[in-house]
Amino acid sequence: MSTKPGAVVDALAASQAVRSGATSAIEITQTALAHIAARNPALNAFTAVTAERALAEADAIDRQRKRGETLGPLAGAPFAVKNLFDIKGLVTLAGSKIDAERPPAAADAFILRKLNDAGAILVGALNMDEYAYGFTTENTHYGAAHNPHDLAHVAGGSSGGSGAAVAGGLVPIALASDTNGSVRVPASFCGTFGLKPTYGRLSRAGTRPFVASLDHLGPLTRTVGDLAASYDAMQGADPNDPACAGRPVEPAFPILEHGASGLRIAVLGGHFAGSGIAAEAVATAAKALAATRKVEIPEAARGRAAAFVISASEGADLHFADLKSRAQDFDPMTRDRFLAGALIPAGWVLRAQRFRRWYREQVLALFREVDILLAPATPCPAPRIGQETIEIDGVAVPMRPFIGVYTQPLSFIGLPIVAAPLRQPGGLPIGVQIIAAPWREADALRVARALERGGVTNAEPALG
Repeated sequence: MSTKPGAVVDALAASQAVRSGATSAIEITQTALAHIAARNPALNAFTAVTAERALAEADAIDRQRKRGETLGPLAGAPFAVKNLFDIKGLVTLAGSKIDAERPPAAADAFILRKLNDAGAILVGALNMDEYAYGFTTENTHYGAAHNPHDLAHVAGGSSGGSGAAVAGGLVPIALASDTNGSVRVPASFCGTFGLKPTYGRLSRAGTRPFVASLDHLGPLTRTVGDLAASYDAMQGADPNDPACAGRPVEPAFPILEHGASGLRIAVLGGHFAGSGIAAEAVATAAKALAATRKVEIPEAARGRAAAFVISASEGADLHFADLKSRAQDFDPMTRDRFLAGALIPAGWVLRAQRFRRWYREQVLALFREVDILLAPATPCPAPRIGQETIEIDGVAVPMRPFIGVYTQPLSFIGLPIVAAPLRQPGGLPIGVQIIAAPWREADALRVARALERGGVTNAEPALG
């Protein structure tokens, strides 16, 4: 892609231009900061812009190049992070009013440092639902994040700022978290790629937790190459996150060009069958991949229900002291869900965890027969800001909880998933989930690359 001032540049293209001398890291960073200044007032994607830090990082990369030093694989590529990631010197808001009173972070989050080590340049922090408990990023404290394809529509949540920033062309890479779908929902609504790795693959150290037994971190990008390259850069064992203490690095980028060849691909039916545009998107992807087999995950609806129980109870326990002493300072929608979670009987949580073990065994059995499962990412394209209901199979249901109807039963057992965007003619985008067996992120990325190369996906930035 072009690297002229004002153009939107993918991360790998930016890095190649810097390494070749076609442009400088300073020029790319200045362009990104100017684009953020021009577009962010409409999108409300950023809650903080780290311009001084970004320019200093860019200058350091340009000096490295002049000295003839080897540059990292993402040298000069701008990125931003959901504001639950620690950024040294900034207060980690986690979308809340309460955490705004905390001291600034003393150090960067682990995977933020890993991206910096690869040469990527941090340009700021991004809007989100309070404490990551939501699917729309209609934040009472900091305002709603707006969908770049239509500003009257939500960007998804809880990582709505991440989706809006990437889809709006403000940055080529944004980091997010995914507990029940918060990478994949913004990717679907905003028309970007998103990766939720296997639970425990990427360290969560230096981020504000929501539900420790379900939380994942991952990137959103406009290309599969950027998705794989950023994922590879962030891998590494970290003793500060017990779930990630012993994981080896398993690069995905070098095998992207293998495509979907040799992978056994099936479409998920039953709970994941979808309807309308969501079903059409999966059918389009399946046809392109010559996937004709259909399989079902048993008791997926119960999996979603158990995820609700665990999320609500763990989240409420984490914030219980503040709920007792200053409930009025929570976002009202978040507060009500946390209060409900505090009332869940312990027996329900125990039963949900026991079911979780059985349910995971049933899903893992499917992966003895197939390598990839396809399913909708969301039941519909992005609803309007303030909308209260959506229609699923002809029935009006509450909008916010039902956005995660296809994502929750999968993050519940930690599977690696790529959300791939399909742009509807004349309409908003919608995503398809590409689901792989645990620790097989590379398989999902290979399928996403095949769809990208086949022209099935469309993640061009919305610059209108």
